[in-house]
Amino acid sequence: MKKSKVYFTNLRTREGHNLLQKLEQLVKEAGIEQIDFENKFTAIKIHFGEIGNLAYLRPNYSRVLVDLVKAHGGKPFLTDCNTLYVGQRKNALDHMDTAYQNGYNPFATGCHVIIADGLKGTDEELVPISGEYVKEAKIGRAIMDADVFISLNHFKGHEATGFGGALKNIGMGCGSRAGKMEMHSSEKPFVDRELCISCGACKKSCAHDAISFPQKKAQIDHDRCVGCGRCIGVCPADAVQPMNDETNDILNKKIAEYTLAVLKGRPNFHVSLVIDVSPFCDCYELNDLPIIPDVGILASFDPVALDRACVDLCNQQPVIEGSYLGERPHEHDRFCCTHPETNWQVGLDYAEQIGLGTQDYELIEI
Repeated sequence: MKKSKVYFTNLRTREGHNLLQKLEQLVKEAGIEQIDFENKFTAIKIHFGEIGNLAYLRPNYSRVLVDLVKAHGGKPFLTDCNTLYVGQRKNALDHMDTAYQNGYNPFATGCHVIIADGLKGTDEELVPISGEYVKEAKIGRAIMDADVFISLNHFKGHEATGFGGALKNIGMGCGSRAGKMEMHSSEKPFVDRELCISCGACKKSCAHDAISFPQKKAQIDHDRCVGCGRCIGVCPADAVQPMNDETNDILNKKIAEYTLAVLKGRPNFHVSLVIDVSPFCDCYELNDLPIIPDVGILASFDPVALDRACVDLCNQQPVIEGSYLGERPHEHDRFCCTHPETNWQVGLDYAEQIGLGTQDYELIEI
């Protein structure tokens, strides 16, 4: 496989040429205009950030892509799927409130926000991929309905995958709640009886009669349960939870398989901003001091090469004194040292193995 092209620009500016203009120039140089956007629904996948977290990407960056897609006749929308954990993005209404509060509204971005897996995270499309770990990926329906897919990623550390970049934003981010459960767990969901309010919503949503209420608390019969995760989505008290028993290596591989399900068979393009590189995911309601200085903006048609280039550039940066990483041994790899319990290399190796892209890239500076 020949080298993939990854385009890079630093964050230096001059009068009359700001960062938003640099982003537009970068994606054009990287070839985004080769995509036929005319009358095409274009999903721009982004993380809207949790309330209280300030490391998420500003909506101004998304506006650049939105305006460019519109200029070429496309119909863009910003999108994400609901979360599996307790938070402000668990259902579509709270999720959209969060997006608006963080600046992602049509007036700022020039397009609408669509939560791809619906009100409760159960509106999904089953995408057959016959992977080693995933046979049918459960992807938010609005994402699969789109004709073109663009990912806009905030590159940062992540406690389970080492770092969060294009693959994490696409694979985990586009999974419905059941899909997220499948990636995090190989087992069936369970009920935290202390949280259960005996409302019966889980039982009503179960198509396999796997849920009963002995002693007025929900209980899941794992012999009947098929692990679809719908009970997780409808529980108003977050009493139904995934096992979270997968190793981080398998989690990274499942994310790669879900990414393949999202991207296969349609035009796709990817942008990563390596700024505010916090040690943890933007899903937290806070963000820590960045572990390294800001690096720049990268773009590519190849999400694997893009993630690899981001890692390599991060590993060339000094560690910020007093940061989470700065308080730990940090001889070489910035992300393995931040989260030594996970090996990010596994995910990229597997993504390359299943044909998502290559780690062999040519970095072209703009």
